[in-house]
Parts: sequence; structure tokens; C-alpha cells
Amino acid sequence: MDEMLFQNYIRLLDATDTHFFRYLYKEIDWDNRLIGITGSRGTGKTTMILQHIKNSFVDRSKALYVSLDNIWFTKNSLLALADRFHAYGGTHLFIDEVHRYPNWSIEIKNIYDSYPALHIVFTGSSILEIYKSNADLSRRAISYHLLGLSFREFLSFETNEEFPVFALDEILANHQNIVSTIITKIKVLPEFKKYMEYGYYPFYKEGLKSYNLRLQNVVNTILENDLPSVEPVEYPTIIKIKKMLMIISSLVPFSPNLTSLSSEIETNRASAIKYLGYLQKAGLIRMLPAHGSGMSLMNKPEKIYLDNTNLIHSLATSNVNGGNERETFFANQCTANYKISASKQGDFVVDDRYVFEVGGRNKTFKQIKDIKDSFVAMDDIESGFGNKIPLWLFGFTY
Repeated sequence: MDEMLFQNYIRLLDATDTHFFRYLYKEIDWDNRLIGITGSRGTGKTTMILQHIKNSFVDRSKALYVSLDNIWFTKNSLLALADRFHAYGGTHLFIDEVHRYPNWSIEIKNIYDSYPALHIVFTGSSILEIYKSNADLSRRAISYHLLGLSFREFLSFETNEEFPVFALDEILANHQNIVSTIITKIKVLPEFKKYMEYGYYPFYKEGLKSYNLRLQNVVNTILENDLPSVEPVEYPTIIKIKKMLMIISSLVPFSPNLTSLSSEIETNRASAIKYLGYLQKAGLIRMLPAHGSGMSLMNKPEKIYLDNTNLIHSLATSNVNGGNERETFFANQCTANYKISASKQGDFVVDDRYVFEVGGRNKTFKQIKDIKDSFVAMDDIESGFGNKIPLWLFGFTY
């Protein structure tokens, strides 16, 4: 086994903190022989698998972590590495950034089939569709998707306090009691303001002054490196997609006029819809269908948001709009476990049942007063009453 790769693995392992674990860590069945983890760049996939190794392997030589963007792989194959690792008694191979390696899925399939005693965990960009890979791994791999920090996780990360997850039904039925258990531990509104600005990507801990610049670099890396490694896009197309993202950043939330959007980036309607799909898969935007209509490549979305509130603060060229920020937060947090669509009467319909209006502390029920199962998700309040629920509490759904 190559000494450089092993030393790099040990160095990273020694530097890995195990005080805070992402929500997905406990949901993964680490005993499976082939596990795929996708997620947007910066959400913490690498840290999570290094934490698992640190926690689970007394003998570090039984495991090996490698990143396929390492220069070593320009002259060496993953298959050859697996063969040598297995020959030296290795049992668990952790492979990061698979989308940066040509024919990754075929080689992983071959490793899986040829070495029945070897366990494999691989991570890749959220753009990656495992079932569409060259060697369809969906029948072999158990796949998981990692989101950015929920507001609940951010609070745990900041305070070392444990905060439970609450299902949406629990929040709607029992929000006053739930809130009282949380606000005895923490002043929640100042923390919520911080989260909206910089709490979605765990790397904020590495320095707040450089956070927005780092997030812009993440966006560039996704579009310039990750996207072309997964989809057949040329540089002129990447420029158009970047331009589209900046247009969206300045307008969100909006109901897109695809003819106008296509014209602004000098492409046709079909390409514009395809580019929007790329941006959504990459975790940069969120497209919502109108309630009652499905989201398909043929239907234009009813509303488009940036994926999370941190992107608003990083990409917006003018002052951040409070209404946009609130709606973006609600859509981002609720999409983790629930179906969400744009509503004609309120702002959102969740699971085809609950209607939500999202607003500031002066928001009224006027728009949705006659609708069954309707609620106001209200910002700038610590606790609510009746069908008025604090907006921040929807950050406890995962």
C-alpha cells in the first residue's frame, strides 16, 4: 500500500474532531458492504466518515481513507489500490470525491464483486446520480444524502447541548410546550440570526471573517469542477449557468419567466430548464412546483429560491430581503423530510395538507384564515400561540 496515501489518511484522522456528529451519522447502517453518501460540497461528508473510522477502528490499518482528487490517482488505479489494501489485511475502504475519477462506478462495482470481505463507503457530489452511473450501483449500494446543518444542529454545534428532533405534526400540535423546553437552555433569537447568516455549512467554524469568500469559492468549485465531472458541460455553458445563478440570486423568490431567463443567458428554453436542474442537484437553488402539479423537466417551477439562507448573504448583490430570507429558511428546513410546494393562497403547502404563510411578527392570518390546517410561521418571536408558530422551530425537523 502506498505510504504517502496512508500517512495522509493518518494525518487527517488525527486532526478530526469527534465532539459533534451530524444527524446522518446515526442513520447510516455502517455494517452494509457498500454505502454511498452524496451531498453538496461543504456539508461535512469527509468529516463524518473520518469520525466513523476514528470511533470504530482500534487498528487503524484495517481502514483506509482516500480522496480520488489526490494526484496519486493520475497514475494509479482505484482497483490496484483496493487489491493491495486487501492483500495487507485491510477490511474497510473509504473513498471520497468519487465524481473526480473517471469510471469510478465500474471500478467500485469490480472491487465489490471481487473482494467479498471488503467494505466500501464512497462519497460524491450531490449532482451524482448513483443509479445513472456507468455501472448501476443502486442494486448494490445503500445510499444516503447529507444536507447542511439544520438550525437544531447549529445550536448543538455552538453550545454542546443536545436538542431533539421534532416531527412536523408534533410541532404543529405542541409547539408551546416544545419551545419552553428549548428557551430555558438558550436565548434562541440571537442564535437564529447568526444561523441565517452563516450556520448552514459546518466550515463556518474555521473563521467567520472569511466565511462568505469561502462559500463563494465553494460555489465556483461546484460549477467549474464538480459539475463538468458529472455532466457533459463545456466552459461556455458553465459561464451561462453562473450568470443564471447570479440572476436568480438578485430576484429570488420569483416565478421565473423562462423565455426572459433564456434570453438573458443566450440559450433556449430547454437548455434553461436543464441548467436549473443542474443548479438544484448541486444544492445551490430550490425549485418548487405549484401545489397540485408535479415537478418535471417540462414544467417550469412556480417559485425558485436559493437553497439556503447563507447563499443569500454570500451571493446577494444588494441588501438581504427579510421576506425572502424567511421563506428560504422554511423551504430549506422542511424539504429534508416533507414534500413542499408553492401555494396560491399562502406561501407553501406541506405534504399536500398543511398551508403555511411565512412572515414577520406582525404577520396576520388574513390570507389563509378560511383554509383548514393553515398556520403562520412567524419570525422575531420566541414563542407562539395557537396557529402562530415561531419560524425558528421549523429548524428542528431534522
